[in-house]
Amino acid sequence: MLGFYQGLPGWAQEIGPIAILIAVITLVVSRLPKIDLGHSPEYLRRRASNWLPLGLTYAFLYMGRYNLTVSKNAFGDLMTKEDFGTIFGIGALVYGTAFVINGPLTDKIGGRKTILIAAAGSAAMNLAMGFVTFMGWTAHITRVFSVLYGLNMYFQSFGAVSIVKVNASWFHVRERGVFGGIFGILISLGVYFAYDWGGLIAKNLPTAWVFVIPALILAVWFVIDWVLVRDRPSDAGHANFATGDATSGDHEVVPLLQVARRMLTNPIILTIAMVEFCSGFLRNAIMQWGKIFGKEVGLSETFVYDHWGMLLCIAGITGGMFAGVISDRVFDSRRGPVAAVLYCGMLLGSVAMYFLLDTAALGWLIIGMSLCIIGVHGMLSGTASMDFGGSRNAGMAVGMIDGFVYLGTAAQGFALGWLLPTGAAQKDPSNWISWPLAMLPVAIIGLYLASRLWNAKPAPKADNPTLEPTST
Repeated sequence: MLGFYQGLPGWAQEIGPIAILIAVITLVVSRLPKIDLGHSPEYLRRRASNWLPLGLTYAFLYMGRYNLTVSKNAFGDLMTKEDFGTIFGIGALVYGTAFVINGPLTDKIGGRKTILIAAAGSAAMNLAMGFVTFMGWTAHITRVFSVLYGLNMYFQSFGAVSIVKVNASWFHVRERGVFGGIFGILISLGVYFAYDWGGLIAKNLPTAWVFVIPALILAVWFVIDWVLVRDRPSDAGHANFATGDATSGDHEVVPLLQVARRMLTNPIILTIAMVEFCSGFLRNAIMQWGKIFGKEVGLSETFVYDHWGMLLCIAGITGGMFAGVISDRVFDSRRGPVAAVLYCGMLLGSVAMYFLLDTAALGWLIIGMSLCIIGVHGMLSGTASMDFGGSRNAGMAVGMIDGFVYLGTAAQGFALGWLLPTGAAQKDPSNWISWPLAMLPVAIIGLYLASRLWNAKPAPKADNPTLEPTST
């Protein structure tokens, strides 16, 4: 079987497993009992044409974000691990703090406008990084890329806020778990685009194209979003409906500062944010440094590291859909139990990494841990932020929660850039022991916090009872 797989063309080896997995998931989900919310076929078709381009734009924003890792390998010694850790850490810090502005701004002007800002701004910054690379201005690469990548991440920060803000008005709480799985699929596709498409670009074209091609793709999606994406069903000719989230039925006009105070004093939202700080640390400790580890210890040509993006994509799709389905079908649309279950996997994985650093099994373990952490991220940032922030305040809620994700990301960027071995020492896997040791306490804290969310569910102000879902 493996021989047959290896005999396929390269593109089929990459795309084939992902396409088969998505087809199987589609079949399984379509066979599940339906939650009947009274949506017409016309509404469902229009909703799909709304969230799909929005989601694919978000996926390609990932390609324009994690291409930094691909460029690190392409630049070689021109960008050391310390340089990479500094650039990525600054970008993540900008991303996390930008939500203070961009979350409320998205609530004010709508997710459609902000996804357009995200696509245009990120495209411009990636073009700038491509231009700098093409011109060979690498003498001060850390300084220059810290500025350009930081600006890129500012525009990138509109992405998650936009997708959650728009979809909060189109999906009821009872169907958002499965959508959270779809959100995880889109994240996973973005990781695949960044690592495998980006890696293919880096191998066959000058390094500058690692930045230029994502910029051109984002420009195309800017146009598609302009044509298709709308903020609310009523903007597309359909009736709005009570979504069952925290602001459903609440028509009170609340000043911005009062909304912010409610968010900052809401124990559930604060706990979700702290869990997602841990998720940001762990997710990027795996995805950013796993590929670099494989290259430094001489494993870059082995199956896992050679198909890094594809396997991360498959793991993310599986984890996202697993989390979404069991959230809606097993845990009555509660997100906390799913996060706790998946954090158990992260904790066990962090312990196992300590013993498997110098074995071939490590790569597969990392892929399994990616399944867990992407599932958590989709459930909390992609779904719980809608539930507890409500459709009216989804931008501020996801801004706050995803901001903590990237504060965690920044923390791991600086910490692991300093802790991990350099020079000749990085060639020996045993010298990477600080990698799992840095993740272990974060996994323990994340599991504890996730367990505190076990029974949390949003309390709508005044839903229309005729819109309550029933299983059919």
